[in-house]
Amino acid sequence: MTEVFRKGGAAPAGYFAWEAAGLRWLVVPDGAPVVRVLDEGDDHLLLERLRPATPTEPAAGSFGAALARTHDTGAPAYGSGPEGWQGDGFFGPAAEPLPMVLGTWERWGAFYAEARVAPVVRLARDRGAYDEGETRVFDRACTRLADGVFDTDDAPARLHGDLWSGNVMWTPGGAVLIDPAAHGGHRESDLAQLALFGAPHLAAVIAGYEEVHPLADRWRERVPVHQLHILLVHAVLFGGGYAGQALEAARSAG
Repeated sequence: MTEVFRKGGAAPAGYFAWEAAGLRWLVVPDGAPVVRVLDEGDDHLLLERLRPATPTEPAAGSFGAALARTHDTGAPAYGSGPEGWQGDGFFGPAAEPLPMVLGTWERWGAFYAEARVAPVVRLARDRGAYDEGETRVFDRACTRLADGVFDTDDAPARLHGDLWSGNVMWTPGGAVLIDPAAHGGHRESDLAQLALFGAPHLAAVIAGYEEVHPLADRWRERVPVHQLHILLVHAVLFGGGYAGQALEAARSAG
């Protein structure tokens, strides 16, 4: 008998449908395992309950390889949402998510600047996280992004989109993806998010990934740039030291 986990509570209209659409879109042949959606409603999501286990290095390597295959399945464009989804999405906890702009961009840098970094910078500035001079640091970073300084030859990848370590559930059968903000983006963004909050056996994850899809040259230098959006979101939602970390990431880009 399948054990059920009910995810519910206060959330904007459409939040649980958005998450369910992302989970279903991420299910691809030989890709990273995804928690199974059993049912959804306006105020809840019913998921298959997962049993936790201690992550191991072999499991991490297998997860990295499977994640590369998920990414390689692709997306119609940078910024595209899950198949069948209309409108923008959400990013962050159900009780207080931020809007996540979706659309169609041909180049990653322009998408990331216009749809991810700039909107959250405006929110952070309006909430007093940054003064005028600090905001200009982000403006310079967005200009360089839009100019294609950090673009690679990678095609749009099918991203989890919020892949910090807490959204990878380690089970007896290996790693399982939960709580996505799924969209078309750059594969390095998912990997940078894993690195930000200390995913276990990250070196094995990367090694497994590169066995399937080698990363573009100098990818490590771009990690702070790919962490910029999630750091800004944390600065808006949680404050603390995240505002300073986001500013440093922006300086690395500008």
